[in-house]
Amino acid sequence: MPSLWYHAYTLWLFVFSDFKTIVAPSTIFGITNAWAASKYHPHVGGVLFPPQSLSDSPKSIERALAASLWVLINLLPFAINNQRGEKALAEDRLNKSWRPFPRGRISHEWGTRIMIMLYIFAPIYSLVFAGGVRHSVALILLGVWYNNWGGADNNPVIRNIINGLGYTCFASGAMEVALGGSLLPLHGWSGRWLLLIIGIIFSTVQLQDMSDQLGDAERDRRTVPLVCGDTVARWTIALPMLCWGIWCPVFWGVSSLWFAISTLLASVVALRTLMIRSVQGDKKTFRLWNCWIAVIYMLPLFSRGSLDREISSHAV
Repeated sequence: MPSLWYHAYTLWLFVFSDFKTIVAPSTIFGITNAWAASKYHPHVGGVLFPPQSLSDSPKSIERALAASLWVLINLLPFAINNQRGEKALAEDRLNKSWRPFPRGRISHEWGTRIMIMLYIFAPIYSLVFAGGVRHSVALILLGVWYNNWGGADNNPVIRNIINGLGYTCFASGAMEVALGGSLLPLHGWSGRWLLLIIGIIFSTVQLQDMSDQLGDAERDRRTVPLVCGDTVARWTIALPMLCWGIWCPVFWGVSSLWFAISTLLASVVALRTLMIRSVQGDKKTFRLWNCWIAVIYMLPLFSRGSLDREISSHAV
């Protein structure tokens, strides 16, 4: 039993820093967009309705846990791959010495074996048990591109593109699982929504690099702040944040309350990015960015009316 807990904790450490960025936001997207799926695509199968009472809750809880498990199963091999290279070890010794490889909790050989087994297991699990098999396969390809083919290191634009696609695959895959494995149509309003998320992540995710500049320099990684300079990088985050903070609630036609929440959070992130320039300050700002992303992910739930019906009526 102690050995089992030891290995479980080792796996936990691989994904610990991704809980605020991937696991929690993707699960939130999955369950809230499953609740709201009929609003932007009336023919989505397995639609899950928000619980109206305690007796309605078990199904939603079960789907949320299934979505979270799917995210973890697909995230873990990516995280191991991301942390096992020599450059990654050098960076983690500086920034994240608690991770399994620099801490000596697992050997490189065993980490690689587990990674390969999970890369095989993830799409099989998705196909047979959960759903999201398209997203699982896409995440494998994106992960290899990011970690093994220089996608994360050589060009900041390519790095942000992969991040945008990866975040969106995790989120929409979690939604498919929350829908009971029903396929999510990639056309119409759902396609526009996913493209919007890709754009948000692509244009603002470099915020995560602001606090890691020492480690990224050690790794010879070409991130936005290292290529463009710290000040320019901060403006490339702040300006899109203000635009997305306004546009996303307009896109979904939510109430003035949710418009205010989105705009206020985006403004706080933008102002902190420009004014608070320290490692700890940037880390706190990035946590606020993740809170804002979670709010954006939930907006379809608070949209007023069916958008597909609105589009059809305008077309007529």
